[in-house]
This record gives sequence, structure tokens and C-alpha cells, in this order.
Amino acid sequence: MLRWLWLTAAVVVLDLLTKQWASAQLLYAQPLEVTGFFNLTLLHNTGAAFSFLGEAGGWQRWLFAVIAVGASIAMGIWLMRLQPHERLSAIGLALIIGGAVGNLWDRVTLGYVVDFLDFHLGGRHWPAFNIADIGISLGAVLLIIDSFRHAPDDQIRDQ
Repeated sequence: MLRWLWLTAAVVVLDLLTKQWASAQLLYAQPLEVTGFFNLTLLHNTGAAFSFLGEAGGWQRWLFAVIAVGASIAMGIWLMRLQPHERLSAIGLALIIGGAVGNLWDRVTLGYVVDFLDFHLGGRHWPAFNIADIGISLGAVLLIIDSFRHAPDDQIRDQ
């Protein structure tokens, strides 16, 4: 199932290229309106999802880096053990690994993760995110969907 690692590589490359573009073209924290509900806004996230521990003083950079490496290795092993018919899980894992590696690169080389996709509605903004975050989220959704597809009927009824 390692043949799906091309998808991991695609997520990493697209993520790093778009972050490089955003860093070169956008002014920090200055929204560039694209539509009435979407801006491009360059932000630096020193924390995890939703800026969790973003103001913790710097140690969180390495904690999140270690977690990303460990999770990527664990998911890589999981990916290697999948059967050929488990394509949806393989795609999900490849997307998550790609997203984890993309954000890990930023965290290790820059000390923060570059975010720039800013959706908003009625003055309320969803936390800014990037292509790596899309890979992680989409991959997680695919794993959840696949888990329901393969759950035994008795297990579903018991819950």
C-alpha cells in the first residue's frame, strides 16, 4: 500500500509551495479579500490546531514536532499493513501523513506553521489554515467513513 505515498508527496509539495507563495506575496495579518466569505491572510501559528498552546513560550514547537513524527511513523506502519482492498483507508492515511509532514517542516524550520486560508461569515472567522490542514482533515474524514463501511452490523447496533 506504499504506492499511495505519491499522494503524501503531492500534499507536502502543494502545501510548501502555497505557503512559500503566501509568505512572499501577502502582508502579515493583512487580509486580501477574495470573496465575501474568503480572504487570504498570512498568519503564523506557533501552537497546534486552533492555536492551542500558541503562547506557551516555545517548548510546544518541539512537543508538536515529536508528536507529528511519531504519528507519521505510526500511520506509515498502518499504511504498510493495509490490504489492497483498503484503498479508502490508504488514501486517508496518505493525506494525513502529507499534512503532518508539511506542518512539521514549517514547525522545525520556521518555529511556526504558516496559515493563510481565512473563511468568514457574518464577522466571524474560522481559524486560518493551510493545505496541510486540509490534507489532515480530509484524511481523517475518509478514515471515519471507511470505519463505518467496514463495521460489523452487530457492532453498529450495540452502540
